[in-house]
Amino acid sequence: MTMTMTTKIDTRVAAAPPTEPDQATVSRFIALALRGLPAMLDQKRQLFCFTLQKTEQGMVQQGISQRYTAMTLLGLHRLAQGGGVSPIDTEPVFQALVSDLEWVDNVGDLGVLLWLCSVVCPERLAALESRLQIETALTRFRGARQGVTMELAWFLTGLSYWAQACPEKSKELEPLAVATYDILTKNQGERGFFGHLSKTRSLSGMARGRIGSFADQVYPIYGMAQFSKAYHHEEAAQRAVKCAMGICEEQGPMGQWWWHYDSSGGRVADGYPVFSVHQHAMGPMTLFGLGEVINRDFDAWIYKGLRWCNSKNELGYDMESASEAVIWRSIFRSRRSLARYLKAGFGNYSDAVEHESAENLKIRFECRPYELGWLLYAFGNRAFANRASGSSRNRETLGSTEPGAGAAGESKQ
Repeated sequence: MTMTMTTKIDTRVAAAPPTEPDQATVSRFIALALRGLPAMLDQKRQLFCFTLQKTEQGMVQQGISQRYTAMTLLGLHRLAQGGGVSPIDTEPVFQALVSDLEWVDNVGDLGVLLWLCSVVCPERLAALESRLQIETALTRFRGARQGVTMELAWFLTGLSYWAQACPEKSKELEPLAVATYDILTKNQGERGFFGHLSKTRSLSGMARGRIGSFADQVYPIYGMAQFSKAYHHEEAAQRAVKCAMGICEEQGPMGQWWWHYDSSGGRVADGYPVFSVHQHAMGPMTLFGLGEVINRDFDAWIYKGLRWCNSKNELGYDMESASEAVIWRSIFRSRRSLARYLKAGFGNYSDAVEHESAENLKIRFECRPYELGWLLYAFGNRAFANRASGSSRNRETLGSTEPGAGAAGESKQ
């Protein structure tokens, strides 16, 4: 069954669609991710680290994250689907991830694992199902009971991909998917923005439930789009479009995807930090994903956001580090203000989130594996498809393993 949407997206208010320099940037970023991810893998444990930080001793791994490992595997799989070659043998990593499931202690991580298995190896879902007690997830996990937006969005995405990968399971999964969707809808405000968690299910929700991060916007957009695709749910697609249009309309003049949104007031609550992963990965993967479901084009906003990474930002700083094979994490306020956050929580925020003074902003010199994983998830299959269609410049860039190498020495734009 094909779903038809009547929602119209007006791209005239945004930047132009991708240019040749934009495509060169994507190619460079993918090549960078392929060089950078091996340094983030703990070879002994075969899991990705939590973060890679710049220190006086060089780049140093910190911690382990099964969640980031699952997200990175999704990106590497998407790359392979597009014809790319992973720099890492992913099978031992996957085995390390699923051999011990004690790390799945919240409904969000459960959703990410279902998402991964549904996309990469749906034949393993049956064996995992009994171990994960999926049918009780909405009552068993605290985040689900509190209506935590991001976690529920991941769970909805996992269930939706499972239904798509295993049609014979779709009807059985539908009540749980619908229940998850229904909880999520209650966190969405009039303009489409999502709060961080339910405002009625906990004291913390009453205090701060209305303010949602960028992640609290993009993951529900993506999850509702996949739910709509799996169950031909028109309302879910419309809700996803409403939120997508909201964040696009609020996008900053330099393409910034802002940090916090007020679901009740229907506006940006606080702009900073601006995270590179939002610009080059989470924004694109979400808008590409929604666009594919509703047959609409969000390229204007996607590439405007991407350009922020390469010096077209508040500090004129190139967030791409060819020598370290990372994209630095964020531009953040050097003077954090609890009062600013509390004012935003009560709806008393500045009208000018985009006009920060440059001297108050700094770079956070770290990079997390999921950031490069989601970058591959967003662009991996597209860039390699472009290469296969005859772009010799992309061929040279994507085939290079030298730091900073570009097509025929092409400079960054």
